[in-house]
Amino acid sequence: MRRLTGLFFFAVLVLVVFLGQALSLFTDWLWFQEVGFTQIFTTTLTLKVTLALVFGGLFSLLVYFNIKLAAQAPRGIRFLDQDNAIELPSPELVDPVLQRLLLPVAILLGLFAAPQAASQWESLLLFLNSVPFGLQDPLFGRDIGFYVFRLPALTALYNWLTFTLGLTFLATGFTYLLYRGVQYTQRGLFLSQRTRTHLLCLAACFLIVKAGGYFLDSFELLYSSRGAAFGASYADVYANLPALRILTLLALLGAGLTLVQIKRPGFRYLLIGLGAMVLVHIIGLNLYPSFLQRFRVVPNEIAAERPFIERNIQFTRRAYGLDKAESKDFPAEEQLTAADLKRNDLTIKNIRLWEHRPLLATYAQLQEIRTYYKFVDVDNDRYLIDGTYRQVMLSARELSHQHLPSRIWINEHLTYTHGYGVVFGPVNQVTREGLPEFFIKDIPPVSDGPIKITRPEIYYGELANDYVFVKTKAQELDYPAGDKNIYTNYEGKGGVPVHSFWRKLLFSARYATLRIALSNDITRESRILYHRQIQERVKKIAPFITFDRDSYLVIGQGGRLFWIIDGYTTSNRYPYSEPTRRLGNYIRNSAKAVVDAYDGTVSFYLSDPEDPIILAYAKVFPGLLKPLGAMPEELRAHIRYPQDLFVIQARMYATYHMQDPQVFYNKEDLLSIPHKAVNGQEREMEPYYTIMRLPGEKREEFVLLLPFTPNKKDNMRAWLAARSDPPHYGKLIALDFPKAKLVYGPRQIDARIDQDASISQQLSLWNQRGSQVIRGSQLAIPIEKSLLYVQPLYLAAEKGSLPELKRVIAAFGNQIAMEETLEQSLQRIFGGPAARGTTRLATLEGAPEATKGDKNLSSRALEHYTRSQEFLRQGNWAGFGEELKRMETLLKEMQKAAK
Repeated sequence: MRRLTGLFFFAVLVLVVFLGQALSLFTDWLWFQEVGFTQIFTTTLTLKVTLALVFGGLFSLLVYFNIKLAAQAPRGIRFLDQDNAIELPSPELVDPVLQRLLLPVAILLGLFAAPQAASQWESLLLFLNSVPFGLQDPLFGRDIGFYVFRLPALTALYNWLTFTLGLTFLATGFTYLLYRGVQYTQRGLFLSQRTRTHLLCLAACFLIVKAGGYFLDSFELLYSSRGAAFGASYADVYANLPALRILTLLALLGAGLTLVQIKRPGFRYLLIGLGAMVLVHIIGLNLYPSFLQRFRVVPNEIAAERPFIERNIQFTRRAYGLDKAESKDFPAEEQLTAADLKRNDLTIKNIRLWEHRPLLATYAQLQEIRTYYKFVDVDNDRYLIDGTYRQVMLSARELSHQHLPSRIWINEHLTYTHGYGVVFGPVNQVTREGLPEFFIKDIPPVSDGPIKITRPEIYYGELANDYVFVKTKAQELDYPAGDKNIYTNYEGKGGVPVHSFWRKLLFSARYATLRIALSNDITRESRILYHRQIQERVKKIAPFITFDRDSYLVIGQGGRLFWIIDGYTTSNRYPYSEPTRRLGNYIRNSAKAVVDAYDGTVSFYLSDPEDPIILAYAKVFPGLLKPLGAMPEELRAHIRYPQDLFVIQARMYATYHMQDPQVFYNKEDLLSIPHKAVNGQEREMEPYYTIMRLPGEKREEFVLLLPFTPNKKDNMRAWLAARSDPPHYGKLIALDFPKAKLVYGPRQIDARIDQDASISQQLSLWNQRGSQVIRGSQLAIPIEKSLLYVQPLYLAAEKGSLPELKRVIAAFGNQIAMEETLEQSLQRIFGGPAARGTTRLATLEGAPEATKGDKNLSSRALEHYTRSQEFLRQGNWAGFGEELKRMETLLKEMQKAAK
């Protein structure tokens, strides 16, 4: 009766503990019904529950039956009890307590073990649905799929068996100790025959499992970091691998000897087996590998490690997708002319002059409209506007509940439910005041062009609270209009219907508030929208995909807003591949998620059909991933190469562009990503999107660029480009600059700008007037066979936050120009007529236009004279003559203006 009472209270405790999880599961089920991915919910839940029941149950049964068996051992060994050195309570006192608590404790231990087993659901899923990579490792001859799909599950099973058998052995031994099956006297350790047989059987099982562990450890050598490169090294192959194979056999032999020991007195056979294992482990896995490394490998490391370095290079390049990168030589000539610029007019017009950080601050000042609207990020994209391929910047105007004027429950969850509209403009146009031009702005959206927004509401975005209710009796704010507000009623299909009072109680319990259950504004027609943060939304549906940090907004042709998020499949089990911190050593941009900003509809598209990992998940969840060709054309035109992936690949490329083992070992051609100063701290230069014509191509395209410099040097050595436009989407191109030629790098261009007398003087003047000069990122733009540098300069008040674009610096070869527009800077360097449609920026002083023009011409003439003298001192007669000609042209213009 007391046992039943204990079990009842235990069951009540379990029910209370898991009630919250049951509520969470049911509301998750309702949400998965809303988004249409119930198969993922049921499949993963079934797999987790199965693993928890099977392995949690096995854990409980092993503990329960072994302890139960030990508790039935003979308990009448009185002739030794008086000599027992370990003082313990009498078995007669222990037995009732143990019998009463054994089953509940075994179940409790199983419950503790169940979540750990359930967490391995992905390993089991991939184990059962593995897809071959079509590539074998050179050491064991197994397909890479074995290491990515099967080895993690086998390792998890080995760890579980080791822990379970170890704990069971200890618990069983302690039980025998309580029941006097194990006693320690002056004559030594005494074990009854039952105890001896039971414990030796458990030890044999443990040794068999250990043999499997040694077998699996041999495959782990492919992830060794002891050699000259990541992966199995010379010492691993010729010392550790033979030792592991011997240990595998010794563990099996030890298990056999342990079973033989049952029929033999003493522990000789057991100790022989264990002693041999310990000896081989110490010598074979510690002493001999160190000896071999020191006296065989180190004296001639490159000769010994060459084949293993080759494997590391080959597999790392494959794992990060660098093996398909196309490498070309780029001459970096200094022969660019005005005619060349004209032929690349689309590239010039799409050079980004607006930096993300200053532009975000400017958007906040000009377009947030109300304090509760915020711009979280600025995205780069391209659109066809009036027949012209244009690079644009756009940002969503999202609702920030933290900035509401009154943060009461009704405001946060019923009234203020969504953001509204976007700001959208070109990357290279400014007003006379130095502020960005807008194609779309204001509330409601005002469009100055062919692109319109018909559904500006943003219910799902990067900035969202935990839940909101729509279709309620409360007034739902649509957007502010002057002194009044415009209200709306949600017309989308997003959200979970509330239906009944029981649903209200359910969500009250889920979000721990009675306001939902007691609110009269929530009716049967109301819907609750939760998991509205788009990153959280897609991760909830597909937790096995790693999503990019930067989701970007797209305006569809019908005027709706969509979010696109890049998804990756990753692994840390790719043999020989160099790992990346917090990532693993394999990555593919295998999926793209699209989220409707109005109704929250989520679609997943397969972007890399050659990736075995995503194909394995596609087998498990048919219908989850649609072909990329099924993506609407209006969205497919805006997919872009993800920046996070590109940065990872670029860091790997800096080392693994060296494919010769000798060069790789000596790090002779190691590259590095240039650094720049951001808020007084040195940071890696970020890659940047631009529209340009790649060398050898006939038309411009949207690409992602990043330059490289030699390690610990500042000159330019190469750059890497990722293509985003079809049919070349996803392809990498590396341009290698001549090693014997000096090509200025970003830091050197910065130094030359600081050393320029006129530019330095102007910057100092601005900084002394209570303003702050913000230097934008340097963009290195390849044009024809030359390299052009462009850097925007912004001016902001020290206590303000409205940066204005004031100057644009252009640098080519030994020439630098700073003017109010990019076109004027290029004209100063390359000559030729000023580009039509150039917008002049307002000057700092309020002088008449004619006076300002004269001062501008005279200052430019003085700069050309100063530069000509600099060329004269350098002995550069060509540059000297060119600067004199330009100075002469300006003087003639001044003469005409004076007349």
